[in-house]
Amino acid sequence: MTTPSPLPSLLAVCAHPDDEALVAGGVLAQHAAAGARTAVVTATWAPDSLRAAELAHALHLLGAGKPRMLGFADLRVPDSAPGRPRLCDVPQEEAAERLVSHVRAFRPQVIVTHDAFGSGHPDHVRTHEVVLQAVRTAGIEGLCPQAGPSWRPSAVYGASHPRSESDALAGLLSTVGKRVHTVPDEMVHAAVDIRPWLDRKLAAIMAHASEVARERSLPGLLARLPKPEREAIVATEFFTRLDAGHSPGPSRLKVLTV
Repeated sequence: MTTPSPLPSLLAVCAHPDDEALVAGGVLAQHAAAGARTAVVTATWAPDSLRAAELAHALHLLGAGKPRMLGFADLRVPDSAPGRPRLCDVPQEEAAERLVSHVRAFRPQVIVTHDAFGSGHPDHVRTHEVVLQAVRTAGIEGLCPQAGPSWRPSAVYGASHPRSESDALAGLLSTVGKRVHTVPDEMVHAAVDIRPWLDRKLAAIMAHASEVARERSLPGLLARLPKPEREAIVATEFFTRLDAGHSPGPSRLKVLTV
């Protein structure tokens, strides 16, 4: 007899390969280690690209199965999916319908994605919007019947940066002229200490070798930091609960709950 996992099944929906490791690598590894089902849907880049191969390696390290890719092009790299439109150029409904099939097929209890700020990247913001629409659609019987039976996740979380705990990341990004888009601390619902799974998260980040090689990318910046500084920046993952009608409380959860 299989013992039920103490943690819920978890689907991460992210804009680009490497986002899954950066924003949710710890909770993905945490859930997988507890025996929960985990998976990742990536909105951009073609399945036969180098970055898709790096994604597959990262997901293997995190225990999150094989890549599930919507196949749209990256806003800033149009040839990332030759012959396909950029994510930000397609109607939101079209992208959401494509995601609905993954939500219904995997049937997650919890979905994690980008928050409304999306770290300032338009692809992240669009992914956030697409996820919220797809979750609504996936839960309504009769909508998108070709995508399978309806399914409504119990909770949706957005990866966030609380203002009181983002100084180190802000300082790192400022070295290349970037900034952190933070939220008030009271908006953050979950602060997950992922140090028991930190090695897996960092290995998954480094698996995106083409991004590590870039001077201005976050994986590249993290790779060039001394280990203690690098670990301090990524040792906690923060999330805001996005589902309608839920108000974060003053105390932060140590796990993602339904």
